[in-house]
Order: sequence, then C-alpha cells, then structure tokens
Amino acid sequence: MNILILSQYFPPETGAPQNRLHSLALHLAKLNCKVEILTAMPNYPKMEIHHDYKNTFYRLEKDGPLTIYRSWIFTKKSYNIIYRLLNYFSFVLSSILVGLFKIKRQDIILCESPPLFLGITGLILKLSKGAKLVFNVSDLWPESAEKLGIIKSKLLLKLSYNLESLLYRKSVLVTCQTQGIVKNIINRFPKVTTYWLPNGIDFKYHKTNSVINKLRARLNLSKNDFVLVYAGVMGYAQGLETVIVAAEALKAQSEIKFLLIGDGPEKTKLIKLAQNKELRNLVFLPHKPRNEVLRIISACDSYIVPLKKNELFMSAIPSKLFEPLAMGKPILLGVDGEARQLFIERGNCGLFFEPENAAELTQCINVLVNNKSLAKEMGEKGRQFVTEHFDRQNIAIEFYHELERLIVIKNP
Repeated sequence: MNILILSQYFPPETGAPQNRLHSLALHLAKLNCKVEILTAMPNYPKMEIHHDYKNTFYRLEKDGPLTIYRSWIFTKKSYNIIYRLLNYFSFVLSSILVGLFKIKRQDIILCESPPLFLGITGLILKLSKGAKLVFNVSDLWPESAEKLGIIKSKLLLKLSYNLESLLYRKSVLVTCQTQGIVKNIINRFPKVTTYWLPNGIDFKYHKTNSVINKLRARLNLSKNDFVLVYAGVMGYAQGLETVIVAAEALKAQSEIKFLLIGDGPEKTKLIKLAQNKELRNLVFLPHKPRNEVLRIISACDSYIVPLKKNELFMSAIPSKLFEPLAMGKPILLGVDGEARQLFIERGNCGLFFEPENAAELTQCINVLVNNKSLAKEMGEKGRQFVTEHFDRQNIAIEFYHELERLIVIKNP
C-alpha cells in the first residue's frame, strides 16, 4: 500500500502533530506500507525556517523507511491573521507543485488538518495520483477559529465552512482525534464516514531513568521539592494565568515549585505577571528539544494540563498528557468534557480542577503534596490506562486494517 501523508508540520519540528504523524508513519512502514511525507520546510514554533533549510524551495530527504518531500513556506514572526493566512496558502501552492511533479501515484493520501486549507492540495493530489483521500481532523476548523475570535470576517468564515464541507464529502474517510470531533461531524454531516484515530504514546521512549536527582540539581531543585510541570505552547487557549495565580497562593510552601516550559504569544505577558507577583517558586524555561523535555518530566511529581473555559474544548484531549501518564506522573487536568471522562473518571489518572479556577487547582496541588501515596497510586493507574488504551502501535495496526478496507471502496 502506497501512503502519502500531507502535513504542514513534521519533525525535526517538535509538537503534537509532528510527533503523532511521525510515529504513525513509522508504524505503517513496519506493516509493509510505502510511506511518503509531503511537508513544509521546518519552521515551527518560532515561525522561522531552520538554518539548514533556508533559501530552499524543494528538498528530498530520507528518514529510515520514510521518504520526505519538503517545499517552501512563507514565514513571519507575527500572529497577525493576514500573515497566518499567507503562511498557510504559501505551503498550499508549493505543496501542489511538488506533489504534482515529484510524487508518483498513491493509494491513500492522509491529509492533516488544521490548517484546513491544506485540503485543497489533498483534493488536487487525490485526482492526479488516483488516490483515496483520508482527511484527518485534529481540531475542528474553522469552528475553533470562529469561537476563539481568531477569524471574524464573515466572508472568510463562510468560504472556510464551504471548504470544510467539500473536503468531508470528497474524502473516503474522515478520521478524528477525539470522539467529540467524531460526534460533531456526524451531527453536521450524517452521510460522512468517520473513524476515531486517537493520539497515543510510544512507550519505548518513556523509561524513567536513574539520574532524576542530578536533573533536579541542574534545575536548582532539591529531591524533597514537589515539582509541577507544564510544557508546551504558551498561548491564549492554555489559560496559564491560572497556574500563576495558584503559584502565588502556594508561595509560602517553599517545597512546591512550578516549571513552565515553552514559548508562545502569551509568554511575555505571563512572565511580567509572575514578576509583578514576585514569584520565586515559578520558573520559565525556553522551548527545548523533545528528549530534554521528557527528561524534565521524568523528574517532576505532577503535570498540569490546563485550557481556557470554553465549550469548544469539551471535546479536546490535549496531546501533552500522554507522556507524563506513560511515565507514571499524576495529572492535574483543567479540561472538562471528554478528557475528564476518560482520564479522571475512567482512568483515575489524577485530579480535575475547573478550567481557569486557580483556587481549585491550588486545592488539588495540596491534596497531592499532602498525600504522596495517592499521587503515586494515580500515577500508576495513569500508566496502566494509557498502556491499555493508547499504545500507538496498536492504534496504527487497527488503522492499517481500516485503510485496507478503503482501497476497494469507490472514490467519492
């Protein structure tokens, strides 16, 4: 089976879609699929082309069994919507050219969304390569952009919703990262065939090492400190002000320490807020390579997973929670809905706090600090839960069988 994965994001970039798609590609390759990737020159999260890829329109690479085609993308260090659209559409155009002239026939094209506009490339390559289009929705777009106020133009929203509808109808399968997204699409497009393709974990990468105390010392943490970590994008949706307010409420308890790792549009504001509160129990670290972040997580006591209080996030399952759980770390989950039902109510993997409720987060932290055995028990249950339900190898095998079934289905 020949499979082309079409995504704007891919390693060496770090991030949720990059890690998820790279893992899926490798697992499918092990199942005797010929897997190729069509992606952009690496630039995320700093919106700057990586040094080794500058001034290049096209590049062909090999990553083990994977063949990777890269094409040019416009980047600018700005979160202005105009520049974001230029970023998206520049890759749409360059990926169409590279796809048409460099890539041979395919059986399956797996197109990652967002950005939704990349589906235009998917439709064109579907026709030119004689392939079945599988459209993977990891975030409902443009619905999320509308509800978060990112896009306010009625014309652009109308065009985007029309494109969304077209892509679903022309796909032989729409895969969804959460069950909430599945339900949303089924309710709006009952004739569309959907499939739950969850994120997960590669357990071989998450063996707790024996140098935790050395790691803590390097971070100016003692072995007796209770360390809470957040690692990821520091944007509007994460609502990290809640963590800073909780850190202020707990600053008298000197053994409780917070590490916030990453970059993003809200980071400068968050740093200023922490400085105004004179917080010495909270440290900001810059974006770091994935392996280094994992080492830091292995040295923490609990992991915080916050989001803003928004109906949109009721179907969200933040990808950042899988790795801490795989390492036996209890989570403090500020995400209601599907994530709460799965990981708190079913898996008993940690404690839930109402999104944006700093008082509840403070209470949850004190529960774990004052009951280390409970924290350990929840961590172990979390490890067992993701092992049983979210092993990426098993997810890939089931998905491969679904793709086999699609090969004989008539193209829409």
